[in-house]
Amino acid sequence: MKISVILGTRPEAIKLAPVILALRAQAEFECQVCLTAQHREMLDQVLTVFDILPDVDLNLMRPGQTLAELTSRAITALDHYFAAEKPDLVLFQGDTTTVLAGSLSAFYRNIPIGHVEAGLRTWNMQSPWPEEANRVLTTRLATLHFAPTETNRQNLLAENVASDRIVVTGNTVIDSLLLAVEKVRRKPPVIAGLDPAVMTGDRSVPVVLITGHRRENFGQKLESICKAIADLARRFPETQFIYPVHMNPAVRKGVDKVLRDRIGNQELLGNIHLIEPLSYFQFVALMERSTLILTDSGGIQEEAPSLGKPVLVTRDTTERPEAVALGCARLVGADQGKITDEVSRLLTDRSYYQAAVKPQNPYGDGKAAGRIVQAIREFGYSSGSLAINDATIPVVSGGQTT
Repeated sequence: MKISVILGTRPEAIKLAPVILALRAQAEFECQVCLTAQHREMLDQVLTVFDILPDVDLNLMRPGQTLAELTSRAITALDHYFAAEKPDLVLFQGDTTTVLAGSLSAFYRNIPIGHVEAGLRTWNMQSPWPEEANRVLTTRLATLHFAPTETNRQNLLAENVASDRIVVTGNTVIDSLLLAVEKVRRKPPVIAGLDPAVMTGDRSVPVVLITGHRRENFGQKLESICKAIADLARRFPETQFIYPVHMNPAVRKGVDKVLRDRIGNQELLGNIHLIEPLSYFQFVALMERSTLILTDSGGIQEEAPSLGKPVLVTRDTTERPEAVALGCARLVGADQGKITDEVSRLLTDRSYYQAAVKPQNPYGDGKAAGRIVQAIREFGYSSGSLAINDATIPVVSGGQTT
């Protein structure tokens, strides 16, 4: 069976790497990796870490292009790719422009689509934007839906997706995380721009890890988040606030406006570290070292519970409600006061902090990739047409087989 795995961003690479490796380990599958390269440098870093060499690199990004321009170019390029390669199945992950454009291209070629991380919903097309629309539309085009949790499965059933086309697998990000944690513990990576003492020194010194890249937070909301960081740095001068700043110019502009120009001018802000984006292993090491994480990232919401790290989500909605329900993640939006209050309480109230540290991860057990490969095998694909076997597909809830 010939399977094309299409990816374009760093999170897609992290979450699809275990699936690619699992497919390539089986002689019955011919697994080809095709890049759109939405995230050029960050994508390449992840593939290098997992020793994955792409077969095709479309390299579609251009400076300043709009989402519509990227989408149209991706549809055309992937259409040509599918026409030439004629895969039996195409795999996508998540909710990026690559996923939507590629799913439409595959659908036009009548190629079955497998959607990894299917069924996530906020039920709000503006949050996250445009990701909610991307995943909803992809659901309508997909043939197989690999849902991370039972909640995701129920979302798909509510949209009339056939139950025999849904497999609950756990999230592949946990597969990648567990592999990365093992490696960084054996050989801790050096992080440029950060005093090594922060990573290897007194572990009682609190570390707040910060990330941000969502389009709906660009502008005033990002500035509000950064103002909260500045307030917290003054209030907690011994705490280290580490912010690997995303490469998107809109993110850098907002961060620079509030934080970077002040560093060096105000001594209190010397505990804010604005550093360049990190490799995957570096970032995993930093998550392990952190006390808590302030982020708008979906992947970090999934990873942090496995590391016992509370997460404050700088969004008003989340398509990952399981961690919120458990109490290991809390929505704070871009509200300066709420961010300041929640971080302050986690840093000062031990019982409040411990309530956010859970012994289990609702998103999986590190075996999702194997379940996806087995489901593909048991569903029984043949060139361009789906033949569903009578084989029983294992259903998994929160990473536990049921």
